Amino acid sequence: MALLKRQLQGIKVDHCKNTMNHVTETMPIPDYVYISMSQHIGVPCDPLVESGDYVTVGQLIGDTGAPVSAPVHSSVSGTVVSVEEIMSSLGTMDKTIVIRTDNKQTPCPELSPPTVQTREDFIKAVRASGLVGLGGAAFPTHIKYNPKNFEQVKTLVINGAECEPFITSDYRTMMEDTQDILDGIRLIMKYLELEHCYVGIEDNKPEAIKLLSGMTEKSADISIVKLLSKYPKGAERVLIYETTGKVLAPGKLPADIGIIVSNITSVAFIGQYFKTGMPLVRKRITVDGSAVSAPKNIFAPIGTQIYEIINFCGGYKRLPKKVIMGGPMMGRSIYHDGKSLIKNNNAILAFHEEQAFIGKETACINCGRCTRACPLYLMPTAIAREYKAENIDALIKLKVSICMECGCCSYVCPAKKQLSMINRLAKVLVKEAQSKNGKI
Repeated sequence: MALLKRQLQGIKVDHCKNTMNHVTETMPIPDYVYISMSQHIGVPCDPLVESGDYVTVGQLIGDTGAPVSAPVHSSVSGTVVSVEEIMSSLGTMDKTIVIRTDNKQTPCPELSPPTVQTREDFIKAVRASGLVGLGGAAFPTHIKYNPKNFEQVKTLVINGAECEPFITSDYRTMMEDTQDILDGIRLIMKYLELEHCYVGIEDNKPEAIKLLSGMTEKSADISIVKLLSKYPKGAERVLIYETTGKVLAPGKLPADIGIIVSNITSVAFIGQYFKTGMPLVRKRITVDGSAVSAPKNIFAPIGTQIYEIINFCGGYKRLPKKVIMGGPMMGRSIYHDGKSLIKNNNAILAFHEEQAFIGKETACINCGRCTRACPLYLMPTAIAREYKAENIDALIKLKVSICMECGCCSYVCPAKKQLSMINRLAKVLVKEAQSKNGKI
């Protein structure tokens, strides 16, 4: 185990890891699931089933020939009720397959562990599994594992930081699926011909660090790196720097500096998939927050509606003011709990009014806290000023495009300004301007 001296800026947040020691429970199969064809960055899948079709667990029900995509599989056995457009938590209208379950969970008879002999076989198998980035990004994993400069990529960096407050689903993966993590590491390193693996874990997870360190102590090519518990250690640029010492420059991908980054639950899934052949059809998620009666870590079928998940956790003990898919820093607030679980969800958080309250915005006092908190040394107040002025050149010079929207600036702002949101809007403004000018 290593504790590196490289440290970037960030903030101290309340960890609120209330469910760390809650062993994962499997919730009952719901009566219906609503499986979106848009569960990844890229082109949505086309439905491969119709109303009236009988489907089984792990059956392919959505796919596309587009390069940036990942197939979608049924999480239950049952009958397709409809294929319809349903509004997602992002406000987009997504093609969605609605399945009435039979509660038998009959596995697809065509499933079997993939046969892999070459790197190309491995990439095809990862795509066939339906895996996307499970840390929240939802980028198709097979593309990440197939960089154009694969001969220069020699390092695997695994994100086990889980720096968002409340969320402990990755921690439970480390504690409950440790062998799957190690098997996944070995498969990735073997078929992608990588030389070293770094696993970054925050020091507020000592039992996970101890467990993984003990299981890898004789592996010279795997390093468990203890990170300080300071948000946002799991951010790609921060994690790369603090584990390997390499700097990911603006506009560059990790592969450009010889690195592949994967979430630890994604790696564990690969270890499982190559033993069972069962694609990505369920998720381990943390359910917590001041409005939840019995916070838990649970396994739920993809497509389960949020209110069903909450009900399994005892329902609401207080009226929720805000429900979030993901963490409180970078998660997505949803407008009602009828939305369904998707692949990259790692938590459902429900807060009552007192905990969800955001104070009234006041004038900036030029205290500089936002700049001191930013792990990428950006200047959020300057970005906000130039965004208001629609000064594209100034926004580019201020490097707004590398903002990862971690929320540190908004969190520390005494004036309660939504700086992270302004940064997001500024990035869109720059991108639209560059697209219009033919620069991207």
